[in-house]
Amino acid sequence: MKMKKYYLFILLFCIGLLISAIEPKDYFTWILEVFPSIIGCCILIFTFSRFTFSDFAYIFILLHCYILFIGGHYTYAEVPLFDWIKEVLHQSRNNFDKVGHFAQGFVPAIICREIFIRNKIIPSKKWIAVLTVAVCMSISACYEFLEWFVAIVSGQSAESFLGTQGYVWDTQSDMLYATIGASSMVLLFAKWHNKQMDKLK
Repeated sequence: MKMKKYYLFILLFCIGLLISAIEPKDYFTWILEVFPSIIGCCILIFTFSRFTFSDFAYIFILLHCYILFIGGHYTYAEVPLFDWIKEVLHQSRNNFDKVGHFAQGFVPAIICREIFIRNKIIPSKKWIAVLTVAVCMSISACYEFLEWFVAIVSGQSAESFLGTQGYVWDTQSDMLYATIGASSMVLLFAKWHNKQMDKLK
């Protein structure tokens, strides 16, 4: 029964991936956007027997994958719901990418925190939150380096992948949202996360 739950996670991942692959706006952009989720899923499957995460972690990882699938299908600058929000709230841009970058901080914070605590990597509990956020900030910065590299290599075709929408501070705000996401996780969900990890003992 326990394993069926994890098979369900994989099935939901595959369904979301396949749906997002049906006539996306641009297949090159789609590949760029969903590739991290495919790599992440493969890593989780291959390391499952050695380190099984909590259900809490897997649920949010799946949600993050769905954010990537949506962004890959429509491109982050053209997600219909956020176009509607843009018009209703008189915003200057489609802000779905900020949801993605918030998740880019929130979800890795769950993963890092769980690895730190369960493997007893950091003895001092006081430093777990600080180092978790620091790692997530590093991940966000590295992702921005990756986007920069893709833009240089691909030129004009990487426009949808970058999704700056003419905003000069897009890179910095992306990293800020990831930092807010990571900080929100460790400040607001730490106790809930601890309870979920206790269930694995």
